[in-house]
Amino acid sequence: MAGWGEFAAALAVFLASHAIPVRPPVRPWLVGRLGLKGYFAAYSLLSVVILVWLAGAAQRAPFVAVLPQWEIWRWAPLLAMPLACLLAAGGMAAQNPLSFGGMGRRPFNPEYPGILAVSRHPLLAALALWAGAHLLANGDLAHVILFGLFAGFAVMGMALVDRRKKKDLGAEQWAALSRNTARFYLPALRLNPLQAAAALAAFLALLLLHMPVIGYSPLP
Repeated sequence: MAGWGEFAAALAVFLASHAIPVRPPVRPWLVGRLGLKGYFAAYSLLSVVILVWLAGAAQRAPFVAVLPQWEIWRWAPLLAMPLACLLAAGGMAAQNPLSFGGMGRRPFNPEYPGILAVSRHPLLAALALWAGAHLLANGDLAHVILFGLFAGFAVMGMALVDRRKKKDLGAEQWAALSRNTARFYLPALRLNPLQAAAALAAFLALLLLHMPVIGYSPLP
């Protein structure tokens, strides 16, 4: 099928870029040379660049309808992305011994877990929301593959990280640290003004950049 080669290549590079840098032999080596903040900054920048390429490749792939092209689905990203941005902002701003690091300066306090009360894995939860909403809004084969893989990775990743962290920390310490957290529990959401402002700025930036970067308006 002509036109699928770029999409397949971009997807393979994206998966490799997420599988290799987080492996135990690689991540400590990178953190040792870049520092924790440098590692997260470089990893985030690389992920964004490849993600933009991947999204563009999916847009250029041949259109094969899979889901009904209902106009109401176009609203899904606009409703889900503010929450996804809030989870991502909170996840990056907090230290997180139960999932993917975080760049916060304040040590994690299990009595006041902050965004971790909503999800121990705020970055994965944000990814799941982003992917699920965009899967509905697009509905063609390339985007169903793309966003379906992301959503599946995020949901399964939460369970896998929980299992790995419980093993690494030990059952007793795991229970002590995670007692006020959840895999995903939206009623526990409490707005932090700084994180909410960062999330709003990120959401507005995504709205403004979506058309020039992705080539497709996010507005219904």
